[in-house]
Amino acid sequence: MKTHCWFDMDHTLIRNDCDVSWKYFLVRKGLADAGETERTADRFYQQYLARTLIPEDFMEFQLREFRGRTPGEVALLAREHFETVVRPLIYPDALALVRRLAAQGVPLAIVTSTNEAVARPVAEFFGISELFGATPEIADGRYTGRMTGIYPVREGKVKILENYCCKHALKPEQFAYYGDSMSDAEILSRVGEPHAVNPGEELARLAAENNWAVESFRLTDGR
Repeated sequence: MKTHCWFDMDHTLIRNDCDVSWKYFLVRKGLADAGETERTADRFYQQYLARTLIPEDFMEFQLREFRGRTPGEVALLAREHFETVVRPLIYPDALALVRRLAAQGVPLAIVTSTNEAVARPVAEFFGISELFGATPEIADGRYTGRMTGIYPVREGKVKILENYCCKHALKPEQFAYYGDSMSDAEILSRVGEPHAVNPGEELARLAAENNWAVESFRLTDGR
């Protein structure tokens, strides 16, 4: 194992896409419109598949219900979302791996395109203090509904890794990384110990071509 280990979150540590489940959680709470959410979410998903997604536009949609709320108010909703939606979908093998690495003293981090407010309860449950997610902007103690900083997907994840290495006098070769999709391909290609988790056909082919480790994480019911 390398000196540092970083993880993607959705479909790597958990069998869930928190960007999606968060919006539908808000619909169930009566805080977001069901029809508009479905239409817009599908449009952004198609853009994501086509690699034409504009992060600022997507995050404005994702953070719409943040606007005007305090971090404390959003944190309460994020905790409820985690307990009711996400916690049952944690991969036991992923949790066991994280706990084993933590016991060995390996520095751990999560790098996810999910915003940090929604991702934080997941990181806390896993005992991972270092979290690099999309960062919601705060002004005068309230969320603006906009994103600030690097959007952690594809090349953005590589940039976060490079900045971290520069700050801490490390090299990407000293890192292991676990990711599940082609949006992780760039960072998997940069680290010294890449792990493809439950990969789809394209990522599985890339892993085979590059001799990357392949992991199979499942829920207790086999999903």
